[in-house]
Amino acid sequence: MSNIIVCDLDGTLIKSDMLLESVFILIKKNPIYIFLLPLWLLKGKAQLKDEINKRVEFNPETLPYNQDVIDFLNIKKSEGNKIILATASNQNIATKISDYLGIFDESYGSTSELNLKSKNKRDFLNEKFGKHQYSYVGDSSADLIVWEDSQYAYVMNNGLSEKNNISNLKDVIGEKSKSTLKLIIKEIRVYQWVKNLLLFIPALMAHKTNLDFYFTISIAFLSFSLLASSVYVLNDLLDLDADRQHPRKKNRPFASGNLSLLYGFVLLPILIIISFALAIMFLPFEFILTLLVYYVITNLYSFKLKRMELIDIITLASLYTIRIISGGYAVDVPISPWMLAFSMFLFLSLALLKRYTELLSMIKENKVKASGRGYHVEDIDMIRGFGTSSAYIAILVYALYAYSEQVQILYNKPSLMWLVAVLLLYWITRIWLLAHRGKMTDDPIVFTGKDPNSWIVGLLIGILMLWAKI
Repeated sequence: MSNIIVCDLDGTLIKSDMLLESVFILIKKNPIYIFLLPLWLLKGKAQLKDEINKRVEFNPETLPYNQDVIDFLNIKKSEGNKIILATASNQNIATKISDYLGIFDESYGSTSELNLKSKNKRDFLNEKFGKHQYSYVGDSSADLIVWEDSQYAYVMNNGLSEKNNISNLKDVIGEKSKSTLKLIIKEIRVYQWVKNLLLFIPALMAHKTNLDFYFTISIAFLSFSLLASSVYVLNDLLDLDADRQHPRKKNRPFASGNLSLLYGFVLLPILIIISFALAIMFLPFEFILTLLVYYVITNLYSFKLKRMELIDIITLASLYTIRIISGGYAVDVPISPWMLAFSMFLFLSLALLKRYTELLSMIKENKVKASGRGYHVEDIDMIRGFGTSSAYIAILVYALYAYSEQVQILYNKPSLMWLVAVLLLYWITRIWLLAHRGKMTDDPIVFTGKDPNSWIVGLLIGILMLWAKI
C-alpha cells in the first residue's frame, strides 16, 4: 500500500473555495477591484490567483475545515503515512494552511505559471511521487483524472462516487451534504422578512380598507424583501471571517461552508432583478426611487459604515424608517412628522439594542472588541444608556401625538390612544430588561416576531386602536 496520502484543499480539507474567499476579501478591501478581475483572468487562471494573492490576507484559523478529513489525515499520519497538501489555490495559501494545521509534511499550490488543478495536478503528482505511488483525497469531477493515476481514491461523501465509476475507490469520507434548497432559504433569511411588515404601517395608520391598497403593499413587501435578501447574501459573502468568529453567525450557510460561495454569485443578481422588476411593473416611481436609496445605503453600510461607531447605528435606524416611507409611497399615503420622529427614535433604540447584545456576547467570551465593528466592550454601559434614552424619547413622541389634533380628528375615542403609550412603554422596557439579562438575540426585530409576549402587546394595541376608531 502507498505510504503517501495527497489531500486536496477546496471542498475537501475545507468546505469552501479559497479562490472565491480571496475574491470577496479583495472586493471588501476595495470594490474597484471588481473591474480588474476580468482583466487578470484574461491572462489565465493561474495569473488571476497570483494577482489576487498579492493583495489579500486571510486568517487560516477561521476557515471552515472539514473535521472528518482532518481526523482521517491524522489517523493516516499516525500509521506512518506521509501527508501532502496539493491544491489549485495559490502556493502562499497552501503554505499558510499547512503551517497552521501542522498535519502536512509538504504542501504544493498554484504559481503564476501553473494552475495546479485536474490534469496539471495529476502530471505534477506523477512526476513528484510516481504514477500509482500515492493515494488521493478529493471531492470534485476535476479530481477524477487524478484518481485515475493514484493507487487509492478517497472521495468526499457528496454523491460524486455514486455518479462516477471510480475503480480504485477505497473509502468515502464524511457525511452527506445538507439540502441545498434549505440552505438557500436559510441564507436569504426569509424569517427576516418580518421587518418589512413595516411597509404596511402607513396604510394601517391611515385606516385604509380598500383591498387594492393591500394587494399593492403586498407586492411592495415582496419586492423589498427580495432586495433585502440580496443584501443579506452580499453581507455574508463580505463578512466571512467576522461571521466565523461570532458565536451564532458562524453557523450561517456561507460562513460554515455548508453552502458553496458560487451560489452567492447566482443569488445576488436574481434577487435584485426580480425585486426591481416587481417594483417597475406594479409600483409608483417614488417607491422605486426609495428602493434604490435603500439598496445604495445598505451597500455603503456593508462596505464601510458598519465599521464606523455611531454612524452604523444611525444608518440602521434610518433603514427601518425608510421601510415605513416606502410603504407610504407604495399606496400614496403621506407620512406624518409624528410617525417619522417616533420611528426614528424607536429604531435608533433597537439598533443600539442590537449592538448592546453583541457586546454582551463578547464579554461572555472574554473578547475585547466586537469583530468587524467599531465598539469595545467598555462601551456597553454607554450603549445601554443611549438605547434606553432613545426608547423613552420615542414613547414621549407618541404621547404628544396621542394628544395632537390629528388624533382628535382620526379617532372617535382619542383618549384610548393614551393606553397604547402604556403598552409601548411596557414593551420597550421589557425587551431592554431581557437584553440586560442576556435573553435577547442580536436582532430585536426578529426576536419580537417570535416572542409571544410581543404578539400579545401588538394584539392589544390593535384592539385599542380599533376601539378608538369605532
